[in-house]
Amino acid sequence: MALFGKKRKKEETASCCGNCNAESMAQAEQAKTEGASVKILGSGCTKCNQLETAVKAALEQLNMDASIDHITDFSQIAAYGVMTTPALVVDGKVVSYGKVLKVDEAVKILNRVRS
Repeated sequence: MALFGKKRKKEETASCCGNCNAESMAQAEQAKTEGASVKILGSGCTKCNQLETAVKAALEQLNMDASIDHITDFSQIAAYGVMTTPALVVDGKVVSYGKVLKVDEAVKILNRVRS
């Protein structure tokens, strides 16, 4: 009956990827709120690159001047609450995730968000 009397040591919480710590999460939160821009969240796979190409074409079509950042750091992606990539973030808000948008879909989303 010694098991009932023992106190367990407090286990440290492990992060999902092993690379997350308080400093990297703080940097991710800061990057999330910085400036007005367009961000593509994803590992750099083919689908992520296709989304980036479609968004660039949509921005050109709309004559919008915006920088496009491609975020591949999983701690920064997790800071947005995104679990399925590729994802599109406009002005700090996730507007699409889990699918590759066509140019006309990206145009509609950018018009709605930026107007």
